[in-house]
Amino acid sequence: MQVSGACCENVLGYMPVPVGVAGPLRLDDQEFQVPMATTEGCLVASTNRGCRALQASGGVKSVILNDGMTRGPVVRLPSAMEASNIKLWLEKAENFQKIKEVFDSTSRFARLEKLTGCVAGRHLFLRFQSVTGDAMGMNMVSKGTEKSLAEIQRIFHNVEILSLSGNYCTDKKVAAINWLQGRGKSVVAEATIPASVIQRVLKTSAEALVDLNISKNLVGSAMAGSIGGFNAHAANIVTAIYIATGQDVAQNIASSNCITLMERSGAHGDDLYISCTMPSIEVGTVGGGTVLHPQASCLQMLGVKGASSETPGSNACQLAKIVCATYFWRTVPDVSSSSGTLVRAT
Repeated sequence: MQVSGACCENVLGYMPVPVGVAGPLRLDDQEFQVPMATTEGCLVASTNRGCRALQASGGVKSVILNDGMTRGPVVRLPSAMEASNIKLWLEKAENFQKIKEVFDSTSRFARLEKLTGCVAGRHLFLRFQSVTGDAMGMNMVSKGTEKSLAEIQRIFHNVEILSLSGNYCTDKKVAAINWLQGRGKSVVAEATIPASVIQRVLKTSAEALVDLNISKNLVGSAMAGSIGGFNAHAANIVTAIYIATGQDVAQNIASSNCITLMERSGAHGDDLYISCTMPSIEVGTVGGGTVLHPQASCLQMLGVKGASSETPGSNACQLAKIVCATYFWRTVPDVSSSSGTLVRAT
């Protein structure tokens, strides 16, 4: 296992973190045992409680809405007029195609899918969005972006490249652009829990859960001025799975963006429809910490170790869906415990 020069420098040791398993998670008619590395007591236990409720309800369905890692450089022009002209030039289909050919030439897997920009005075911020196979893809996208900027500078000689990352990506910072436009994998998951399961496992009702979800996760988060925080601690699940599977843990910031919606359903309105939408899950199954043996073993548990030879990108997408669905498990007991049922249900 190569650590020095790959995952860490000046290595003096290894920090063990307890790893628990939650499951079985029934997701899209498959079952998974999900590894979670955490020092927070009760996190795995409460996730398993949600598992029981959803397993008895037929499991969770999920879909990838969008897939694309981003890099957002900043360049400067002599005037706002010139910055605006380049933005408009890049928005034309034939010019985008020119930049795409340059970008795509830097990798077997990176494919530029979208290029947008915004102007602030004489500064032009660009946002390159690319699929990256099964890698999380920051290095891949950065390489393509760098060569694309060189091509733009060749065409427009007065372009001054200030930074390959102008914080318009946005990486490892709370940002509305990730919440609204997505970054990495955008996932939505849904399930319906029958009234009998709500009463037996969660010791509450659909009416109480819907009421609390609105008051806490929606209104409460809005009153706090939250961006992407319309949930009950999605960051707990994201971080635990990220540590276990060798992800860049600092990316739990954008990856934890999530909105949880609950509605009464069924003929009598006593069943519960629930959905979780996470627009910016940043994961990969190759590169970074995934090369470490313990983390690779956890990826193997989930059946997503390494790159998919048949469908590049499918392993990383599957991991993103597992992250979303596992939070889905967690949110059900989290909300029900907030309504005062935790002691009765455990």
